[in-house]
Amino acid sequence: MKKILVTGANGQLGRCIKDAAADFPDLEFVFVSKEELDIENAAGLTDFFTRNNFSHCINTAAYTNVEKAESEQKQAFAINAEAVKNLALTCKENDVVLLHISTDYVFDGEKKSPYLETDKTNPINVYGASKLKGEEYIQEICNKFFILRTSWLYSQYGHNFLKTILKYSREGKPLTITTEQTGTPTNANDLARALLQIVEQDSANYGVYHFSNRGETTWYGFAEEILRQSEKLKEASLAKTNQYRTFAARPEYSILDNTKVEKMFTLSILGWKESLETVIKYRIG
Repeated sequence: MKKILVTGANGQLGRCIKDAAADFPDLEFVFVSKEELDIENAAGLTDFFTRNNFSHCINTAAYTNVEKAESEQKQAFAINAEAVKNLALTCKENDVVLLHISTDYVFDGEKKSPYLETDKTNPINVYGASKLKGEEYIQEICNKFFILRTSWLYSQYGHNFLKTILKYSREGKPLTITTEQTGTPTNANDLARALLQIVEQDSANYGVYHFSNRGETTWYGFAEEILRQSEKLKEASLAKTNQYRTFAARPEYSILDNTKVEKMFTLSILGWKESLETVIKYRIG
């Protein structure tokens, strides 16, 4: 039986993987939080892997605060790059397949058609640069790896755009949302299932892949659809702006092309609106 280590288990993706694991009875899982296994600690990683016989490691541990990363550059690179290097070295030493999550923010947003895995990377903020460095370490060190870049991740867990919009609408707070960025909201539950399907298929087609839900929208369009599906659109105070300033620069266009991952692993990927409905209807209490 394949034994899969999942790091960052208390984060939104880790929790979604834990939910999805019930549908994969032929896989054995070990879920660890940062408190239980800190991937910044190389010696601790070595000891933990030595005491376990893992076949795969899914790394969901990450520094994800795009705004704070601009002023906490050292911390962002420590978690998203140097700790990933530790994990890559440990996986290689123990012949473990590494599955790692990266981001659409490795691109600069200058392209006007969906990004391919082979397109040139050029991050325009610290978060994107730190995630790209992590990717580079994995590709330099590992022979057996899957890097999945994703975008605009949300779920019923943790802090994310979906939950913020729902909270503000419940509290009657006005919402002014940007139309400046175009991307694809991605349901972390769908990403979780895709990761486990890749593990289950036991493919040796290692490399970099893109995974997001289908379609595209702006952050304003995403907010509007959240409110529409949750039947709060009529009473909500929702306004659009193209002048929303943030500390971190963000790509104006970051649609990911999913063709490679769909073909290689025969995945069925939902449209973003359809997938959003599954969270609002069945997972948000």
